[in-house]
Amino acid sequence: MATSEGYVTTEDGVRLFFQKMGSGPRTVVIPNAAYMFEDFKYLADDRTVIFYDLRNRGRSESVTDASKLKGGVLLDVEDLETIRRHFGIHPVDVIGHSYLGMVVALYAMKYPAHVNRVVQIGPVQPFLGKQYPTHLTGADPTMAEVSGKLAQLQKEGPAGDPKEFGRKIWSLMRLLYVTDPADADKITWAVADLPNESFLNVMKHYSENLLPSMQSLNLTAEDIAKVQSPVLTIHGTRDRQAPYGGGREWALTLPDARLVTVENAAHLPWIESPEKVFGSIKTFLDGAWPDGAQQVTSVDLGS
Repeated sequence: MATSEGYVTTEDGVRLFFQKMGSGPRTVVIPNAAYMFEDFKYLADDRTVIFYDLRNRGRSESVTDASKLKGGVLLDVEDLETIRRHFGIHPVDVIGHSYLGMVVALYAMKYPAHVNRVVQIGPVQPFLGKQYPTHLTGADPTMAEVSGKLAQLQKEGPAGDPKEFGRKIWSLMRLLYVTDPADADKITWAVADLPNESFLNVMKHYSENLLPSMQSLNLTAEDIAKVQSPVLTIHGTRDRQAPYGGGREWALTLPDARLVTVENAAHLPWIESPEKVFGSIKTFLDGAWPDGAQQVTSVDLGS
């Protein structure tokens, strides 16, 4: 299937890389093209799919002006709207993974009239200061072991080839994204050679811009109630990066949301349970709740 690509320029002059695939009448937009394209291009079989890289990420323009990054997730929300307007999509379906699960929810809060359906996969929790019980997180020995090795690598620094340093970092990081280490080889991202995706660049942007912007959100019930579209939240019970309790919280607090729980899956549930995750997304985007999608009545299990 043919794919077109190019750049869309934001109002503040940042060029965002995009890939467009398919020609169906319904359009879904998926941020983070460098990571999401290969695994989610299946959706283009019967719809139009637009992937794009975030500002200062992937193959989008590197941003050297700090003022064009300080807005963090709020800038990501506006960039999503820029993509929607550029391609004239109304209404739009959106899919966001990890912290972008929060971004697509924020987008639906600010631009409810433009949104048809929202999918969150392993979303960052809505209230970042909240602590969840251990059984609602993915805390385990692997997390501690890999974190220790990452800390040692960072201490040693990128002596010699910085690209090789990046490859070593990502080879460790991917072990955190799956429950079974054997599944790490199924992760096919090829990002180590992209300058924007160097570990140091990603962590600098996250710690200086994205994390502070999420911490300062202070979402209210009134904010969340602005979401008019159905939301499907998909979350692995062993997610180390974004606690499963956060996925339950989103599904509980959003006005029209349901949760698909992927047992024993970590931060990339589609790697460990592809039929369930990909099938659930397609069914939902086609207009129905997938099998196993549950209405959440409490954050904690059984309470």
